[in-house]
Amino acid sequence: MAKKVNRRQFLTVSLGAVGTAAAGELTALGLDTAAAQEKALTVPIKRSTQTPRLCPYCSVGCAQIVMTDNSGKIIDIQGNPDSPISEGTLCPKGAATCQLVVNDLRWTKVKHRAPGSDHWEEKSLASAMNRVAELVKKTRDASFNEFQEMPGGKAGMKKKRVMNTYAVASLGGATIDNEWNYAQQKLMHALGVVYVENQARI
Repeated sequence: MAKKVNRRQFLTVSLGAVGTAAAGELTALGLDTAAAQEKALTVPIKRSTQTPRLCPYCSVGCAQIVMTDNSGKIIDIQGNPDSPISEGTLCPKGAATCQLVVNDLRWTKVKHRAPGSDHWEEKSLASAMNRVAELVKKTRDASFNEFQEMPGGKAGMKKKRVMNTYAVASLGGATIDNEWNYAQQKLMHALGVVYVENQARI
C-alpha cells in the first residue's frame, strides 16, 4: 500500500535534502525506489565517437556534440557543455536536431516539380546543380551591365564601367563558417552581384 505524504512532510524532506540524490529523497518519504534503480542499470549506455559542431538553425550558434557509432551513423545529438554561448543547453529545435537527420520521412534525393505539373520527379544531384547554374547564368547574361550612367562630379552624369547585375542576390545564413563565406562572396563578386548580404547582420 502506498504511503500517504502530506504537503508539509514533502516540503520538509525536500528542503532538508537539497544537494542529496533524488533516490535518497524518495526513500526518506517512504517510497521504494529499488525497482526503478534496477531498471536504470539495464538501460544501454550510448558509446560513440563524439564530434563537436554547431546547431544548423538560428544565428545564436549553440554548440552541439554529434554522437556516431562505428559505422558513422548518427545515434544522438546533444548540447556541448564546453560552449561559452549555450553552456550545453539547446532550444526545442536544437534538441530535436537528431530527428532532422535520422528521419524516415526525410527526402534524401533531389525532387523536381515542373511548372504546371501536379507531382514530384526524382532527379540526380548533378542535374539539379546544373539547372541552378544554368538559371543563374541566364539571369546574369540577360541583366548584365557593363557600363552605367553614374554621377561624375562637376561633369554631371558620366558613363562608368561597372560590370554588375542587379537581378541576382545572395543571402547567406548565420551559421555558415568563415571559409564558406569567403568562397561565397568571391563567387558573387566574380559574377558581378551587387546585393550580397548575410542573415546575421540583418
